[in-house]
Amino acid sequence: MRPMAFKGFPEEALRFYDGLEADNSRDYWLAHKVTYDTCVKGPMLALLDEVPERFKPFHVFRPNRDVRFSKEKTPYKTQIGAVGEGEGGSIYYVAFSAEGLLCGAGYYQMASDQLERFRTAVMDDARGAEVARVVAALARKGLQAGAISELKTAPRGIPKDHPRIELLRRKGLIVTRSFAIAPWLHSAQVRTKVVKMWTDAAPLCDWLDAHVGPSELPPDDAGWGR
Repeated sequence: MRPMAFKGFPEEALRFYDGLEADNSRDYWLAHKVTYDTCVKGPMLALLDEVPERFKPFHVFRPNRDVRFSKEKTPYKTQIGAVGEGEGGSIYYVAFSAEGLLCGAGYYQMASDQLERFRTAVMDDARGAEVARVVAALARKGLQAGAISELKTAPRGIPKDHPRIELLRRKGLIVTRSFAIAPWLHSAQVRTKVVKMWTDAAPLCDWLDAHVGPSELPPDDAGWGR
């Protein structure tokens, strides 16, 4: 069945997550599941259906948290998130919560083979200088660089005073942008802002796709590196 036309996230979606943050229990979830399905998940599916094909396909994350491997033991996530993957390997992320909207693009967590290629490219004078310029230019547009984690010191064999050591310490490279609660969240403007953020991030994604690319390791070893 084709998702409904996207018209934004309704006020009920914000109230749902406000309530879930106050009472993260199975009783609350079951009592409000219809609201989640119609006012949270429904609009997210509609949004993803309407973004350009180059960002697809998308996977919507489960609402329940796997508490076996998490320090956070509450059973339900207080946001709905989805991730897509472009042809070259870059990922595109969007999440909605009571705090607003978060968009991201790049390589969040690199597998070991990707990380090796990434560090080799960053250390190269030409390619490394290029990605440093890209990250700086995106920062001026309000896109913040980050990764799943980073080393506290330089990777083995790399000088601590390397001019691009901040990038070399990272185990991934993404840019994100957060949008606070505003009236436009309840309108189709959400789609415009999400697509614009992903489009703005294209220079970084293009660099990563060209010089890192998807992991060639088996899926169990590669992790969420693409």
